Amino acid sequence: MQQTRWAVLGPGVISTDFVEGLRHSEHGMLHAVGSSSPERAAAFAAKQGAAASGTYADIIARDDVDAVYIGTVHTTHVELAIRALDAGKAVLCEKPASPTLAETQRILDAAARAKRPFLEAFKNRFGPFAEAVRSLVAGGELGAPARLEAACGFAAGTRTGRLFDPELAGGAILDVGCYPVSLAVEIAAAAGLPFDAPELISSTAEHDAGVETDAAALVEFGGFEAQLSTSIVRTLDATATLRFTGGEVILPSPWGSRVDSARSLIVRRDGDEQTIEVPIVQPMAAEADAVSRALADGRCEVPEMPWSHTAAVARVLTLWRYAAS
Repeated sequence: MQQTRWAVLGPGVISTDFVEGLRHSEHGMLHAVGSSSPERAAAFAAKQGAAASGTYADIIARDDVDAVYIGTVHTTHVELAIRALDAGKAVLCEKPASPTLAETQRILDAAARAKRPFLEAFKNRFGPFAEAVRSLVAGGELGAPARLEAACGFAAGTRTGRLFDPELAGGAILDVGCYPVSLAVEIAAAAGLPFDAPELISSTAEHDAGVETDAAALVEFGGFEAQLSTSIVRTLDATATLRFTGGEVILPSPWGSRVDSARSLIVRRDGDEQTIEVPIVQPMAAEADAVSRALADGRCEVPEMPWSHTAAVARVLTLWRYAAS
């Protein structure tokens, strides 16, 4: 495989983490940096060793860029993703793909029209841990999945900035609530349940500065229910519990980090408990390599996060945010 020449759009903190992940990838290299500020792009490129920099339009128009990573604020994803896809680039877009289902569908339609790979960057979907969870669900040895209890939340250091700005689609649900939503969709899909037809049973939310700061929801996928919690004002216990008809699985740290994927899960059945340790991967490198393989194979989708899952996650997030407003 040829090396994928990546461009980063949005030289922020998470893009710095992506570039570090890219250094651990098998098939990718940083080639260019784009920003609304050419000066910021040039500074980031010089620091990270990229050969080119410029505005978003400059970088998207380059013939020597194969793929772009979008690390900008949520509200800019749809425009940048569609422009990049229309220019023939593969796109790895930070979660959430966009603030609404309608905008997310616009991106997926553009990817289908351009016949280029698009991947929503849920890093927890990649590596042996995620494969082990999907295998347990699909294998049926614990019976059918009945209930997921999952949370993702942290205490922001300040109540300013994009997280607390409704004009930038701030709030807990989109920023970190998307992680437990993605896990619920992943489990429902692995079990062969109607993951694309979720029903929001109930929701609660607290607000500050026009955004939801703390929220919970009960979502059902054809008999499988997911109790989901999120916050940007308090740290929540990240341990997820997946209850089956014949046992349960404890996921001590299902989201992993930007450096390492999760490494263990605990299976309980018939009074016995087994801890399963799995190898870790650099999850942001794994995402990048998944896009590179899709490019090399002529595929538009990545099996760990197919477009149907992206649409399903966007549907739940849209329902949840509407109910929380």
